[in-house]
Amino acid sequence: MEKERLEADATDFVVRLAFLGLFAWWSLELVRPFLPIVIWAILLAVALYPTYAWLARHLGDRRGLAALIITVISLVTVLGPVSVLAASLAESIQWLAAGLNSGTLKIPPPPAGVHDWPVLGAQIDEAWSLAANNFDDALHRYGPAVLPAGGTLVAKVAGISADVLKFVVSVIIAGFLFLPGPRLAAGARAFAGRIIAPRGAHFVDLAGSTIRNVSRGVIGVALLQALLAGIILYVAGIPGAGLIAFGILLLCIVQIGAALILLPVLVWIWMTYPTGFSLFLTLLLVPVGLVDNVLKPILMARGLTTPMLVILTGVIGGTLTHGLIGLFLGPVVLSVFYELVVAWTLLGATEQTPASGPSRWITPR
Repeated sequence: MEKERLEADATDFVVRLAFLGLFAWWSLELVRPFLPIVIWAILLAVALYPTYAWLARHLGDRRGLAALIITVISLVTVLGPVSVLAASLAESIQWLAAGLNSGTLKIPPPPAGVHDWPVLGAQIDEAWSLAANNFDDALHRYGPAVLPAGGTLVAKVAGISADVLKFVVSVIIAGFLFLPGPRLAAGARAFAGRIIAPRGAHFVDLAGSTIRNVSRGVIGVALLQALLAGIILYVAGIPGAGLIAFGILLLCIVQIGAALILLPVLVWIWMTYPTGFSLFLTLLLVPVGLVDNVLKPILMARGLTTPMLVILTGVIGGTLTHGLIGLFLGPVVLSVFYELVVAWTLLGATEQTPASGPSRWITPR
């Protein structure tokens, strides 16, 4: 009789577990199209919440107004550069289409120093000169190679436009998460406590601190480098300073670094401008390209017990695996996993040597 009851209980447990798994899978399938938007909204809300709280205090605890201001500033930060680039691209396309239709398209000849560029200078100068002298011949010669790349570029631009739209929606959703932020954080701590008690709340706090540190150490430093480089190049009269700064911002965010853009720019400056002017710009731009090596470790490791190597591995590995969103998810996952492994290891050590007392890693907060 006891055996039959145990079998019935086991059957009930398996059936309930199967239904629970089915509903969990179904729910994930339903929300899967919105997951990138929701994840970005959560990351933005966590990263910007200290700024929101500071602003709300200085506005007399007017939290709704503070959330609105943060949301508007974030939207302007995202849409401002995108609008400028889109307007410039649309103007260039209209100019090109009008020139092709009227037969008056004139491409200026290449500057004198293009031929002397390293590696590809001669080929670029030849193609550019041909396009300037006989555009139809250049189109016939290089069209089969350029047109497929143009189609790929159009597809990439369309994909980027969709990603920008999703990010804008994420910014708006993040604005609505500021007000219920404390309740949502308490719910996350309670949920984590049910899964990895008694350290669940600690791991939620660790995830939040990691997100904020990565946003300061990666996004903040990248913005600083791009801003400084753009100001220096613009004041110096270097053409395309805004585009160069935007490229530096992207490369610094994805952890490639500013050197990939600054080095060719400096080579071109030395080949084009006088020695004194080139040396002055070099002395200004080299520290800009290297400042992340100093600021990033300081900002990313502040207030965390997780080693810097673990955080950097998560940042780089997450970016390579999951793209820009992995920039935040990677260090969060690795930091939590590292803390779990350390807590599990020290728990075993304390069980073997009970006289040594509890470890600070496994003592509930």
